[in-house]
Amino acid sequence: MKLSSLSYIRTAVVSPILRIADIPYNVQQHKQIIKEAIEKGVQFLVFPELSITGYTCGDLFFQKSLLQAAEKALIELASCVPSGIYIIVGAPLRFNSKLYNCGVILEGGTIHYAVPKTYLPNYAEFYEERWFASSLELTYSDNEISLNNEEIIIGFGAGNIFKAGNISFAIEICEDVWSANPPSTNYAANGAVLIANLSASNETVGKADYRRSLVSAHSASTITAYCYASAGACESTTDTVFSGHGIIAENGKILFETERFTFTSQIAIADIDIDLLQHERVKTSTFGKGNYQECQHIELPAFLDTEVDTLHRQLHKFPFIPVRTSDIDKRYSEILEIQSTALAGRLKHIGLNSVVIGVSGGLDSTLALLACCKAFDKLSLDKKSIIAVTMPGFGTTNRTKNNAITLVDSLGLTLRTIPISQAVLQHFSDISHSPDDLSIVYENAQARERTQILMDIAHQHKAIVVGTGDMSELALGWCTYNGDHMSMYAINAGIPKTLVKSVIEWYAHKESNAVLKEILLDIVHTPVSPELLPCDGDGDIVQKTEDVIGPYILHDFFLYYMLRFGFSPTKIITIAQYTFADMYSVQEICTWLIIFYKRFFSQQFKRSCMPDSVKIGSVSLSPRTDLRMPSDAHAHIWIQEIEDFVKHH
Repeated sequence: MKLSSLSYIRTAVVSPILRIADIPYNVQQHKQIIKEAIEKGVQFLVFPELSITGYTCGDLFFQKSLLQAAEKALIELASCVPSGIYIIVGAPLRFNSKLYNCGVILEGGTIHYAVPKTYLPNYAEFYEERWFASSLELTYSDNEISLNNEEIIIGFGAGNIFKAGNISFAIEICEDVWSANPPSTNYAANGAVLIANLSASNETVGKADYRRSLVSAHSASTITAYCYASAGACESTTDTVFSGHGIIAENGKILFETERFTFTSQIAIADIDIDLLQHERVKTSTFGKGNYQECQHIELPAFLDTEVDTLHRQLHKFPFIPVRTSDIDKRYSEILEIQSTALAGRLKHIGLNSVVIGVSGGLDSTLALLACCKAFDKLSLDKKSIIAVTMPGFGTTNRTKNNAITLVDSLGLTLRTIPISQAVLQHFSDISHSPDDLSIVYENAQARERTQILMDIAHQHKAIVVGTGDMSELALGWCTYNGDHMSMYAINAGIPKTLVKSVIEWYAHKESNAVLKEILLDIVHTPVSPELLPCDGDGDIVQKTEDVIGPYILHDFFLYYMLRFGFSPTKIITIAQYTFADMYSVQEICTWLIIFYKRFFSQQFKRSCMPDSVKIGSVSLSPRTDLRMPSDAHAHIWIQEIEDFVKHH
């Protein structure tokens, strides 16, 4: 696949083996790394600060031989760089009787430009002002500098953005990002999406965590891909140690890091999603606003369109679920805190001390019950005021009914069991509908009967009805209008189905009550079903939701990338194909994606009038927070794009 078709750019940061002041040796190491990186499809490669000479040369920077050798090294390295590949190296360069610490752009056999460092640290272990001048000392921003006795003239100056085709990048050096006003903030506001930072950041205890947080936060605040390359352990250890801590971050997310404290060259490669960055910038209305200085845009050749077999990017089947298990406790605890605090706040405001909730023995009502219990704990209320109502109907199985009853008993709540079959049969008689007709009327009549019961019980107990429907059901419209679609507070509306399941499983494994743990795990392993159609001869579930509308694992994947980042169907198909290669064919992915778009567009009317609900994560379907979408929009162009993809692939 071509990276351009996915709007990816393959970036890399490297910490090379080097010898202090041994420029011929360093050049050979640079050449080897450049060769290997290009073979891996890298289009944008960043070396550390002063990588040609080594950062820790000290007063050797005053030696003419070192500076001349560095200039010749740049010329030699440039000859090794193909067209459309950008290599950023670090070198000391002279200009107007001053020496500058520069990041130098090499591409297509050419040295295009040198960008001098702005903020020079001159505190603690740093003495850079002893050797170098700051870009702030330049009288104007765009100059030319001669190399190798004026044989080569290149651009020189700060405050510039480099436009390579449709991708703009900029350069800053080490301390620049540690300053209160990093130059890259201005670069980003002027359109740069890639920032290269050539760094030589030595190690002290705890500094790596701070550095990681700094790079992550700065890439988030600037909505950029931040490529931070740092000097390694081959630097001088006279007084300090460098670890080679390279980091690639994208909009706040650390994509890859290099291994620290090694005496071998380290490289981290990541495919940066330009679509994602541009979408975030368009969507963030405050981006680029403020008193920013205008930058000069320098046109360079476009990036080479690289063909690759694999992606250097972590694409996970469950985008709503934390990747690192170490994050799960914190994340899931926070989800329950948000849910329970929202519900507790609503109860406090309206002055009620009781809630009514329908329990089915399924995933959604289980999570809602757990959040209700936590809310009542916050308010120091008696959990007997949580009235859980199980309403068995035509398709209710013994498994789900028994799980619902045991769950409520284990949590110490009030249980009411109200069978609905006779009431629904009476309704069928009233509207002249045959009980043998298992159409949508048969199903939805049960859902609306249940909602009516919950609402009336709420009035009996001066309570509110807590809704249990999740985000995935809202996205697909898999709820009965004015049935389970309606409640007085929708506590799960911000949580997709795959996450609901994962949170319950996590809760079960933390639960000390053996009976409750067993019930929760059985609920997790019960097929997802509304249980509105009659059971089979063995009393098992016949109506399985995912057989009808498709796998939730795919729909949640589609939902995340469509709504969170505005990806096109073509891009979603391609990354889904890569992510689910072991589970679904391209044809299956396309089939379910068409169903997703059709349902998402046609069912917006249900979301337009959905009850109040708390926002949980970065994706929300509430018409009052994130999704302002007309109820009569058409999905034609999205579906047509999928059909065209199938036709051509």
